[in-house]
Amino acid sequence: MPIDLTMPLQFHGILRTIGWMDVLDILVVAAILYKVYEMLADTRAITLVKGILVLLGVTLICSALNLHAISWLLQKAVTLLFVALPIVFQPELRRGLEHLGQGRFWGSNSVLNDEEAHSVVHELAKAVKQLSHDKTGALLVIERDMGLNDISATGIRIDGLITADFLLNVFIPNTPLHDGAAVIRGKRLIAAGCLLPLTEKHFSTELGTRHRAAIGLSEQCDALIVVVSEETGTISVAENGRIMRHLDIDTLKAILQPAFVQPQTNIKDLVRNWRDRRK
Repeated sequence: MPIDLTMPLQFHGILRTIGWMDVLDILVVAAILYKVYEMLADTRAITLVKGILVLLGVTLICSALNLHAISWLLQKAVTLLFVALPIVFQPELRRGLEHLGQGRFWGSNSVLNDEEAHSVVHELAKAVKQLSHDKTGALLVIERDMGLNDISATGIRIDGLITADFLLNVFIPNTPLHDGAAVIRGKRLIAAGCLLPLTEKHFSTELGTRHRAAIGLSEQCDALIVVVSEETGTISVAENGRIMRHLDIDTLKAILQPAFVQPQTNIKDLVRNWRDRRK
């Protein structure tokens, strides 16, 4: 059987046409795709992406097998799907545009050094511990990469340096700011009494309006939301549409630290350790 030497020659010819600009172009596209994947990872959107890829794969297989009826139906479904993508991925698209507009697509929103971050986390934990002991309900929203100016605009602007005593005064019961959320940016409290969107998912009846509001906001942005239950004093943290409950102060500090500086510990490991202790 004669050996076909045309394929290696064609491959060599293709390689000779690739220049440095082509390599740079490919690397830039790869970096953008990786950043998009990084933004979608550990969110509900990643399961939708997998579903879309499966649908595209099935469409290609049916076309290759000349299954005309099924191919036609799948092609129409893919067309409708791409029309619906801006609606399905609205939170993720909004987050990406926010990052791009704020110049944060590649970088982090952290502007605190280690000493400042440690001080802020200490003050937050001290305030949450006291609020939990007194069974005073509270919502603390820690802004990360995505700006929360639209949320802070629903409350009262404050822009004060964070201390435990300051936060305790904000959440004094039966005051105008008590029932709303406090928004934290870096080492400053920028607003209080803010309104948060409620989640549409169904949860246990143990979770009240504060918990539903915390989960609702975490579904729409990358903020970290701390909740103190008014009924039980339980400390919870909502992130990416999920909520971790019955946290102790040490675990809370470990979760909060990466929100202010570059994380030294993987947040997934912290969540896994917390779950192991709950078992």
